[in-house]
Amino acid sequence: MSANDRPDGQQPPATYESAFLKACRREPVPHTPVWFMRQAGRSLPEYLKVREGIAMLDSCTRPELVAEITLQPVRRHNVDAAIYFSDIVVPLKAIGIDLDIKPGVGPVVENPIRTRADLAQLRDLTPEDVSYVTEAIGLLTAELGPTPLIGFAGAPFTLASYLVEGGPSKNHEHTKALMYGDPQLWADLLDRLAEITSAFLKVQIEAGASAVQLFDSWVGALAPADYRRSVMPASTKVFESVASYGVPRIHFGVGTGELLGLMGEAGADVVGVDWRVPLDVAATRVGPGKALQGNLDPAVLFSTTEAVETKTREVLDAAAGLEGHIFNLGHGVLPATDPDALTRLVDYVHNHTAR
Repeated sequence: MSANDRPDGQQPPATYESAFLKACRREPVPHTPVWFMRQAGRSLPEYLKVREGIAMLDSCTRPELVAEITLQPVRRHNVDAAIYFSDIVVPLKAIGIDLDIKPGVGPVVENPIRTRADLAQLRDLTPEDVSYVTEAIGLLTAELGPTPLIGFAGAPFTLASYLVEGGPSKNHEHTKALMYGDPQLWADLLDRLAEITSAFLKVQIEAGASAVQLFDSWVGALAPADYRRSVMPASTKVFESVASYGVPRIHFGVGTGELLGLMGEAGADVVGVDWRVPLDVAATRVGPGKALQGNLDPAVLFSTTEAVETKTREVLDAAAGLEGHIFNLGHGVLPATDPDALTRLVDYVHNHTAR
């Protein structure tokens, strides 16, 4: 039984009537639901305290620590959904890829994948590889009650870009060189990553996640034609692999204004929008039948309370005609963000949109 299905003749899950899942299903809501990408983490003093002396990837494998970090913003901000604390490279680490998350840099891969022989590094992911995820989600759903938990994974293109480049990249030159120069190897690489990503999402859903988000952080580097030809098939495979669970599927990327329609077409129920495109414009690009998520510029939170409220009203006004809207930032919470600004923002959205 999925966290989002209403079973015939059975009591629905506690999360079913939550504002977040209602918005995902494009149903009427008591208020616009709010959660923030990167709400669990670096902007919170309580997070910095519990993470002290623990490496990022190590922290992702400790169920009680994962549960505590995931719950912190729910307690502090009264957000409408929790997002599972992890990192997009966790499933790659779990299958034995030699990588580490270096502070101030990001994921760094020791042996980049650039040849067909390198594909052998990418074995299948099994639930046993990430048993700590199942354990952590069990702890979380027991604590969260009616508050939904969002699971997530990195999309095949973004994972491929880290693996091919060996780390973060501004221009993605090695990635694009492989994509254009050896399209069959590229397709095989993304297909393998789609299998790994699908398996990782299934573990989270089966453990109790109420929704999942696929992060394609770097896909905004591509033109629409390249996305359709070289990326969309793998993303579609991921969304189709979890369709039978009935949980909402969210798709988000940065700088993807030109790709919004295609990202919705890939199979998402909800399309995340960064701050560069107003939500009413995004709705025309995505088309009917999808909820939208977003999209306050994270940097706005460094301004005055009045300015934050003004910019928030602009987002809410642009979303007024949407079938379903989940309020979020247009990207993750920035590290130096004042946590109180986030708490005030949740309060403001809830009060301003109360029906």
